[in-house]
Amino acid sequence: MNISYAQIFENNERWVAQKLQDNPNFFEELSQTQTPEYLYIGCSDSRATAEELMGARPGQVFVHRNIANVVNTLDMNAASVIQYAVEHLKVKHIIVCGHYNCGGVKAAMTPQDLGLLNPWLRSIRDVYRIHQEELESITDEGKKYDRLVELNVQEQCINVIKMACVQERYILDEYPIVHGWVFDLRTGKIIDLNIDFESTLKNIQKIYDLTNSEWVMSRNKNKNNP
Repeated sequence: MNISYAQIFENNERWVAQKLQDNPNFFEELSQTQTPEYLYIGCSDSRATAEELMGARPGQVFVHRNIANVVNTLDMNAASVIQYAVEHLKVKHIIVCGHYNCGGVKAAMTPQDLGLLNPWLRSIRDVYRIHQEELESITDEGKKYDRLVELNVQEQCINVIKMACVQERYILDEYPIVHGWVFDLRTGKIIDLNIDFESTLKNIQKIYDLTNSEWVMSRNKNKNNP
């Protein structure tokens, strides 16, 4: 059901009233600072809203969303969000969450010229290419679609783990941990893909070790010996 423009402000007034009824200092406290433990990287799809599906309150989740939850390190928007969350907010968990029936993933499965979307969807088409043998062994088109959604989340998690700021922070604090989820629109359930973060990090560091080891160890020594 659609919502009118006027209703948005009416809903906001009711929301404010409810929050103040529960806690008269709610907005005063909310305005002070944010200390989220989670960075959520999800799809822009209007059906997959981060805080609602997680049951989270304002201030608990730092959110970045784009078409098909892509993490491309040439995308300064995503890269700056991740670096800010890791270095300044010091989040403990980074979640990449895709969803079944994702329009972006479906578009990437379609061999056609989509104009400005082409370079964006290329990242997902690359996921298809990497996992082509597995995907083309799936004869059911719906199951193939679902599997590409899962594989896209998996590969975007790897792209997060490749980032120097993530690797360096993990060496210092053993955080953040990267998780891959899929939201099933058909059931409302969150599916944890159980990404093995430590093994993934260890394996990719053979190629993507971007840490300045001496600098990291120096910071770690100063941290332990103030």
